[in-house]
Amino acid sequence: MTSEDLQSWAAGLDELFARVACRFGRVEPRRQARAYLVGLLAPVERKNGWQLAEAAGDAQPHRMQRLLNNVRWDPRDVRVDLRDYVVEQLGDPAGVLIVDETGFVKKGTRSAGVQRQYSGTAGRVDNCQLGVFLAYATPRGRALMDAELYLPKSWTGDRARCAQAGIPDNVSFATKPALATAMLGRALEGGVPASWVSADEAYGQDHKFRVYLEKRKVGYVVAVPKSQSVGTGTGIGYGNTGSRADAVTADAPEQAWKRLSAGDGAKGPRLYDWAMATLPPHAEDHLGGPGGFQRWLLVRRSLTPGDQGERELGFYLCFGPADTALDQLVRIAGARWAIEECFQSAKNEVGLDQYQVRRYDGWHRHITLAMLAHAYLAVTAAHAPKARAAWSPSPQPRSAVSWHI
Repeated sequence: MTSEDLQSWAAGLDELFARVACRFGRVEPRRQARAYLVGLLAPVERKNGWQLAEAAGDAQPHRMQRLLNNVRWDPRDVRVDLRDYVVEQLGDPAGVLIVDETGFVKKGTRSAGVQRQYSGTAGRVDNCQLGVFLAYATPRGRALMDAELYLPKSWTGDRARCAQAGIPDNVSFATKPALATAMLGRALEGGVPASWVSADEAYGQDHKFRVYLEKRKVGYVVAVPKSQSVGTGTGIGYGNTGSRADAVTADAPEQAWKRLSAGDGAKGPRLYDWAMATLPPHAEDHLGGPGGFQRWLLVRRSLTPGDQGERELGFYLCFGPADTALDQLVRIAGARWAIEECFQSAKNEVGLDQYQVRRYDGWHRHITLAMLAHAYLAVTAAHAPKARAAWSPSPQPRSAVSWHI
């Protein structure tokens, strides 16, 4: 590390905060917001109010707590600046928007949105909050861009409880795919250059989520369960049991399987066997033809048998330009892991999950500042010498279910 490095990093942080400084109105909250951001980036053991206050030289955490709970500023405005910063520094037309959720284990019943629910973070049903996030991945880097706190019906159906947690009257129940759709809409309308969207089963099996992207002519590669109907010409979501993804895959010829990497993991290339089948169009649409769009079933098969002696299968529904090749879809499927890497680094490095707030607005404020700090680290890493992401989804040129052989 050289003095030039330190000066460059400090200048980068100054430039980033200058983008958002006006969102805090008065000088005092502006200074406190910058101290909070610096604390999230500092080697502080726990990024909570007390320790962030100590890092800023405060004897008490009151000013940090006021920043999250009382000072008037809108985290959604800051996230607009965050989005523009990420696009300016990491943007690429080949970018992929990724949606997923992560859990925040909590005690008690007063934190906004908390209840016993399944948390992938904990790997079990636990007392937790769930946040739905949007990440952006390009060959230049990846960063979190937007987030919404999921509010179960046990909360939105009790307006008195909502009022105690600072949840506005106009915030009603929304499914996790609906929250993700709203975030994707903000990103696309905000000019984020992205050709593809990737998501796991919770979002991929939601028909409205896929239709939204199809209407906007945005490609997607989304995981679905093995029971997902892939249609028989009457439309996805209909058909008999013979059109299930696993039943269709059972008829795939061995020549259809190609060994490809979905990107580099901790132990090197993530190699699987992949097969791609063209799906029949819906009765009500006309997506084919030159320059048109197409739907596919993409199947991932592990290289080695599991405990039951069978190779594990993963299934994806896909939509995109008709000339999209198999390896392109595989790269988009592999890009989904970028958001898991973002969650891990944001929790470990900038305290994404180390907040001590119960109110709805306090959650969004901490999460927004943590995403801002994480984006700064992502951009700094992207501009470091020889720093380049290995994944690159550059496009390659190239009815009933038809397997590509």
